[in-house]
Amino acid sequence: MQRQPTSDLAHFCATLRAGELPARVRERVRYLLLDYLAVTLRGSLLPSSQSAFNMLQDMRAIGSAGTATIFGRTERAEASWAAFANGIAAHGLEMDDVENASSLHPGVVVLPAALALAEQPGSAPADFYAAVVAGYEVTLRVGAALNPASAYERGFHPTAVCGALGAAAASARLLGLTPAQTNSALGIAGSMAAGSMAYLHAGAWTKRLHPGWACHAGITAARLAASGFVGPTDILEGRYSFLHAYSSNSDVTQLERKTGDELAIMRVSLKPYACCRYMHGPIDCLFDIMRRHQLDPRHIARIACGVLSGGRGLIADPIEQKRQASAIVDAQFSMPYGAAIAVLTGKAGLTVFTDEWIHHPTARNLMQKVDCYTSPELDAYYPAEWRASASITVDDGAQYSSHIRYALGDPHNPLSWEQLEARFHELVAPVIADMRKREEIIEKVRGLDDVEQVEWRMLAE
Repeated sequence: MQRQPTSDLAHFCATLRAGELPARVRERVRYLLLDYLAVTLRGSLLPSSQSAFNMLQDMRAIGSAGTATIFGRTERAEASWAAFANGIAAHGLEMDDVENASSLHPGVVVLPAALALAEQPGSAPADFYAAVVAGYEVTLRVGAALNPASAYERGFHPTAVCGALGAAAASARLLGLTPAQTNSALGIAGSMAAGSMAYLHAGAWTKRLHPGWACHAGITAARLAASGFVGPTDILEGRYSFLHAYSSNSDVTQLERKTGDELAIMRVSLKPYACCRYMHGPIDCLFDIMRRHQLDPRHIARIACGVLSGGRGLIADPIEQKRQASAIVDAQFSMPYGAAIAVLTGKAGLTVFTDEWIHHPTARNLMQKVDCYTSPELDAYYPAEWRASASITVDDGAQYSSHIRYALGDPHNPLSWEQLEARFHELVAPVIADMRKREEIIEKVRGLDDVEQVEWRMLAE
């Protein structure tokens, strides 16, 4: 019997029950939720988030009587617009979760939709857990099947295009759609998926828009399906399929869930640094070199970063343009800037992705000494492993090197709960100054099993 990937995924999402999820999977949801809340609350301060909020105000789409929380604000909004605003805020810092095989950010397309819709009817935690796991499963399986390198080559942003289907899956589960309705929701979302890689130039904010729009599209698609609107039933495998439209080298077998397969949510990494994940491995290598050898940046003649071919176009090419990054968004996708700032400061978080550091003469001088290379040795393990290497050559010709298999934050090199909580406090303090309230939020997330319904008014300031 011929497999029907879309139908099979829809059936999985519609029939998944929280009682079937192991305790470690539910804990993973809580872990990723706390990370999402940290980046969203801090991201709410960004000018791009303010612009989105201003648009909703102009539309009269927000108000105290709205149904879902806009994080960092007292105003609330109808669920699809709250998810839109929160998705934009969550992606602005470039610190949201990521997964290797799909090369995309699942949390910012699944969690805003699931949180907003869960608040509307006051969903039980069990339904929220199931919706999140379903949304991650669809987003990441579709992303792996798409082949991210091929999507990048064609100019599409995988988080955006796959995210619309993932948000639809999570929304369909929370709305209680049948397998057939969920299938239709995925089909409808396939006609709403969008996201151009043109954000890589001139400091554009459109990458931040992508998950917000995917959330809005996913909720809308699920609601249309619930109301009887009919979508294509074979959006992932048909002649005019999603995979065919957005990739030249897709692999439909990645959609199939085999007996014993680990749930995709367990493969997700966190991002400790405020830049593209493809930069994290080389940055870890440079941290290691500087820590072991205590080199003086003034005597560095050359920095060489081994990057993955799948991400080279995002962070390393054209190299002269990447060496001239002059806006924060550009710096977040510039390996020369990431390398220079890591060597100069020993940091790669929000405190060094600033206009002041981007225009610092010492940083700009060091950026000109950064080269990037690819190698079969690194690419051989991609996308399952994002290996990296780096070397620093000093004035007297001595060279120091480092290699890593798993960047910090990968499930094989994870942040502990204690590190995650410290990160939450660091990111959220400018939004919620009261440490006791931040602790209360952490306790609520960690105790999600014990609440009666999912509700987040406490996160509005």
